[in-house]
Amino acid sequence: MNQMFQFDNSYAAELEGLYVPWKGDKVPDPSIAKINRELAYELGVDADELDSPEGAALLAGSQLPVAATPLAQAYAGHQFGAFSPQLGDGRALLIGELIDRNGNRRDIHLKGSGRTPFSRGGDGKAVLGPVLREYLLGEFMHAVGIPTTRSLAAVTTGETIMRDTPQPGAVLARVASSHIRVGTFQFVASRGDANILRRLADYAINRHYPELANTDDRYLALLRAVADRQAALVAKWMAVGFIHGVMNTDNVTISGETIDYGPCAFLDSYNPQTVFSSIDRAGRYSYGNQPAIMQWNLARFAETLLELIDAGDADNAVRIAKREVDRIPGIYEEYWLEEMRAKLGLVHPEPDDLQLVKELHTEMDAQGVDFTILFRELSRALQGDKEPVRALFRDASAIDAWLSLWLARQGREAGDAQAKAAAMDGVNPVYIPRNHKVEEALQVAVKSSDFAAFEELLRVLGKPYGSHQGGDEFAKPAPEDFGPYQTYCGT
Repeated sequence: MNQMFQFDNSYAAELEGLYVPWKGDKVPDPSIAKINRELAYELGVDADELDSPEGAALLAGSQLPVAATPLAQAYAGHQFGAFSPQLGDGRALLIGELIDRNGNRRDIHLKGSGRTPFSRGGDGKAVLGPVLREYLLGEFMHAVGIPTTRSLAAVTTGETIMRDTPQPGAVLARVASSHIRVGTFQFVASRGDANILRRLADYAINRHYPELANTDDRYLALLRAVADRQAALVAKWMAVGFIHGVMNTDNVTISGETIDYGPCAFLDSYNPQTVFSSIDRAGRYSYGNQPAIMQWNLARFAETLLELIDAGDADNAVRIAKREVDRIPGIYEEYWLEEMRAKLGLVHPEPDDLQLVKELHTEMDAQGVDFTILFRELSRALQGDKEPVRALFRDASAIDAWLSLWLARQGREAGDAQAKAAAMDGVNPVYIPRNHKVEEALQVAVKSSDFAAFEELLRVLGKPYGSHQGGDEFAKPAPEDFGPYQTYCGT
């Protein structure tokens, strides 16, 4: 068992000073709640060995595998706009890195494994509901092709953890291409050590952007590459109605993966001002504000690189970095428009496409139309049946006008309607993690240790584009009595 992870730990070896060696807490009764067998295979790990008492102890952090170098990473971050010079892994450990079957380096990271030197008074623990939530949402994001961290396992610990009420303790074994964040760079830059900053930047380039390693101006190229990936990522979030909920700079990865599924949720009725997070009272991280916050976060990243961009002329470094940051909205818009064209069945760009897309969003917003259902039903309108789309609007006259424009635009596209509709159905999911269904599944799992509803929801969300037998209930919006929805930082 202890030899099943063949670790190759570059972060520990190359970035001393950016972490504290640490070990997880011993827990009384670790037990596997869920193993991700598909991901285990991808990592080259035996899922049957993991799904055992020894595997549970390992994945809870109570037992160390051979060659593990468990450590708590240091990072800083802007949290709701306010800078904290030291945050770090307050309840998590990086236990090692694997080279997977495809030759990719992947972190194995345990969330909820106990206090660390960065805990800032917290207990260092996680509880079952948020752990299962992150597992579920990460797998959906993976299924729809959005770069994301994933969960290898959810493990219960046999502890009772006090939150608002007593909760079963749990640990999430998370897998990421790395856990290097904008906040990691902020931690180093705020301390003014250019040598460590260069070492971190070179490490990030070698790990995530090796094509840049031998280029001139590689640190400027790193800024451009990270900005490009983040712009593409947020465009994909917007295309499925995802609201991250806490886009602090310590939750922005250099790799371009979605990370930290805390107070996140998905749109039902379209409203750009939608906020689900209980702590986002000013709407900083609302659905519609995510692209602007993405640019703001990347501006903070750019600030950390100024010394590397031009060490001899600070003013010039600022000018160069500002030019790159100013380009980000245009880069994002191109990615977003590409996502929207695919959702609308448009292959060949035309100059008026952006206006066409914006007009659709205006009509959705005006009448509070369900975001997911509308885009899915458009394929039926393309094949001649407009009524499912019209039925989503209290006043269908506005959407009638838009449908006429869109169908005329479709007439200038090659291909028959059936083929184009099939392509649209391949990018517009039937199922998303509807907030009420997620809550139902998690409550039963937590209160009754009954994982049947969680497994069923996971099964449906793993194949979100096709119909599932008995799956109608998973495609519907929340019932009216579900009420205002709030989410909380949990993992």
